[in-house]
Amino acid sequence: MKDIEIAKKLLIEEDQALVAVKNGEVVFKSKDKGIKPMYIIATEMKAKVYEASLADRVIGKGAAILCGYIGIKEVYTDLISEGGISALDKYKIPYTENKSCPYIKNRDKTDYCPIEKLSLAIEDPILLLQGIKEFFASISKQ
Repeated sequence: MKDIEIAKKLLIEEDQALVAVKNGEVVFKSKDKGIKPMYIIATEMKAKVYEASLADRVIGKGAAILCGYIGIKEVYTDLISEGGISALDKYKIPYTENKSCPYIKNRDKTDYCPIEKLSLAIEDPILLLQGIKEFFASISKQ
């Protein structure tokens, strides 16, 4: 079975939020929602996850930029935004999706997802990671 197929299968069967598979081995999986699992991979496990196949419930522009930064080989997602598609195309990362949308919405569906909004004006993954770090700091104070 291909890495992307293993990642997709585990995403669905184990109700994971994100699964990364490399050379037939699960190198990371998480049930945490939002950008947190992708942030952990990008900041703590970049070398280990480089060239892995990734299955994620939702890929917005921010997550797609981080896929390029990490060096993800292939992506499967339930939902992808137009910004996510553009970023994956820019990094030449093949992907399959169940559904696409103009943008990822926040949890109460009233506005953009905070990371999708943050990534609108950012192309540099290092600046994006700094913005995500600041976002986490701001929500931990609430």
